[in-house]
Amino acid sequence: MTVTRRVTFSAGHRLHNPKFDEQKNREIFGACANASGHGHNYRLEVQVTGPVNAETGMVVNLKEIKQIIEEEVISKVDHKNLNTDVDFMRNVIPTTENLAVKIFEILDSRIGKGLLSRVVLWESENNRAEVCR
Repeated sequence: MTVTRRVTFSAGHRLHNPKFDEQKNREIFGACANASGHGHNYRLEVQVTGPVNAETGMVVNLKEIKQIIEEEVISKVDHKNLNTDVDFMRNVIPTTENLAVKIFEILDSRIGKGLLSRVVLWESENNRAEVCR
């Protein structure tokens, strides 16, 4: 059985590799390399998979999953600059792919028991990154 919790947050970032000059950054990242950065309204989906507990009728208590997501992710990224304000993104190019991987790692260690099965991070209606166990 798989259950999903969805949350949203807003954050800004600049896609930029310090190893590249400005021209190469613009060639690779386009407008996303703008020195002032830009922002997104992200949608995060967290899926947990496991057996249904006979006593509770739940795989996990989604209220607890919501609290873990809030404490470990949302409180650290919402209305923040991913390049400068978020410790777990330091020295990481803040692409949706990299952010999704970091979120998966953080939540996996906190949720435990191998229950986290998937994280989907929507950067926009058209772009998303997915990390699966």
